[in-house]
Amino acid sequence: MLYDYCIIGGGIVGLATAMKLLEIHPGARLIVIEKEDSLGKHQTGHNSGVIHAGIYYEPGSLKADLCQRGAIATKQFCTQHAIPFETCGKLLVATNGIELKRMDDLFLRSQKNGIKVEKLNKADMLLREPNIIGVGGLFVAETGIVDYKKICEAMAVLIRASGGVIEMSLAVTAIAENDDSVTIHASERRWQSSKLVVCAGLQSDRMARLSGIKTEHQIVPFRGEYFQLPRSKNDIVKHLIYPIPDPDLPFLGVHLTRMIDGSVTVGPNAVLGFAREGYPKCSFNVADIIEYALFPGFWKTLSQNMKSGLMEMRNSIFKRGYLAQCRKYCPSLQMADLLPFEAGIRAQAVMNDGTLIHDFLFLETPRMLHVCNAPSPAATSAIPIGEMIARKITGSQ
Repeated sequence: MLYDYCIIGGGIVGLATAMKLLEIHPGARLIVIEKEDSLGKHQTGHNSGVIHAGIYYEPGSLKADLCQRGAIATKQFCTQHAIPFETCGKLLVATNGIELKRMDDLFLRSQKNGIKVEKLNKADMLLREPNIIGVGGLFVAETGIVDYKKICEAMAVLIRASGGVIEMSLAVTAIAENDDSVTIHASERRWQSSKLVVCAGLQSDRMARLSGIKTEHQIVPFRGEYFQLPRSKNDIVKHLIYPIPDPDLPFLGVHLTRMIDGSVTVGPNAVLGFAREGYPKCSFNVADIIEYALFPGFWKTLSQNMKSGLMEMRNSIFKRGYLAQCRKYCPSLQMADLLPFEAGIRAQAVMNDGTLIHDFLFLETPRMLHVCNAPSPAATSAIPIGEMIARKITGSQ
């Protein structure tokens, strides 16, 4: 059978793309191929479950637009499909003068982005969050929480109801493009499709090279390690609590996150991973390490971020340093409060010159589109990202 569209990758971006393709072209023959035995098993299922409002991003940028539209679309999708979510709001806390200045800059950016943000002084924050301290804060009321794997499951139901096929537990081993179709192999199975979209996340660079595309980047895995607070501390905060981010660093810092199941997590940090898909601590994959060790961009990135990288690694090894990051704004936390919780792994695209890619990276041929980087917050933005990809592959932009 010749499919009209094949999607490799059953994370939230791949599923949103499939869903949008079937909306744009009802009746299209479409297949999703996923190597795992469940959907959203990697980045989608290992994030903090936040529906971001979009205050961090450059005003007028694609990321800012997609995040804001994505937050609205995600909440609408959850409402339509009875998926639990909560618009609990987020408090960003400044703990010193430097962070207070960054906070003011972030407030101006949020105003330019058209996002409703409330500026709080120390007394205001204590009234809002008695267990949180700081010299000032920003409250973003529209930030929410959800289980993104539940959204994936609902998307899969819609895809199948629209005639789409989802194949699980099949790792793609070969991709060949010719003049009129793309042939995809997985074990003993083979499919042909007029168009192919690859949303492979942590394996995106490998899938591009497998299809014969020359790449100038590589995925370097960064572990985001979390802890969970004991149930007795589930009411320690009413909102999500974030530090004011350092604009020179690519990550948002360690935060307290209320989860949709009522629990509270602490994290993540950002340490170099020694396995692309190794979630337990001390995971180690020799092939993964050799691959990025032979990549010149990795060493350039390492030298450019040595100071912050060593600090993150130290805090990963010694839990007391991790705790200190949290106690800057939540001093009542104790070492015993940091209970084990599964880590996440971020697929960070790095260029040959060591540049960290923070924007979208697409590689295209006449019949293929490879999503090599879908920047955070891709889960929040997944529905409009899926529509953007669907229109790119169909030429209907």
